[in-house]
Amino acid sequence: MRLLVVEDEARLAAALRRGLQAEGFAVDIAADGQDGLEMARHGGYDAMILDVMLPRLSGYRVVRQLRAERHWLPVLMLSAKDGEYDQADGLDCGADDYLTKPFSYVVLLARLRALLRRGAQARPVVLAFGDVELDPAERRVLVRGDEVTLTAREFALLEYLMRHPGQVVSKTELLDHVWDAALDTAPNAVEVYVGYLRRKIGRERLETVRGAGYRLAIVE
Repeated sequence: MRLLVVEDEARLAAALRRGLQAEGFAVDIAADGQDGLEMARHGGYDAMILDVMLPRLSGYRVVRQLRAERHWLPVLMLSAKDGEYDQADGLDCGADDYLTKPFSYVVLLARLRALLRRGAQARPVVLAFGDVELDPAERRVLVRGDEVTLTAREFALLEYLMRHPGQVVSKTELLDHVWDAALDTAPNAVEVYVGYLRRKIGRERLETVRGAGYRLAIVE
């Protein structure tokens, strides 16, 4: 397994290299964000350990650029910034995991192994289907480039459908995943909100499959 470590603290980078090599990994080091981005693009790595505060290009910008290019290299982000919003920012911009400094080397290895087990699967920050785009972190929806305002329930309904592109999703599945199971939700709630959503994104983009459920459709 080939790993890329992007870390500008030379002593920490060297310690990570020694420890990871002792575990059998092949390790390359980049000392700034721009070099790290170029190496990640072309190096054929299995995973990357990425610091946040880097010269030339921050870790946030590195991972955001990789995801924008549809590069799904697993990324474990390291940072001395331990606030909950800092961690949320790292994950929302496309990192797969976030570990604060100082960290346990045992925990770092365990999280790295978990990333490697999952592999480089596509996991876009912004969901897209046809001319509809949905950003879960920013809570924004665009249809043909124009922003559409949705309620929280409408947004959750559209997000679930977009995470199952082209699939028929039943009313029962939508009730289970979009509505609170603890609430006594009326069975026709799905039909009502599908109607609301159609009026906002366009009726032709949300099909009814009789007797089965609903499916997003691409509008030519």
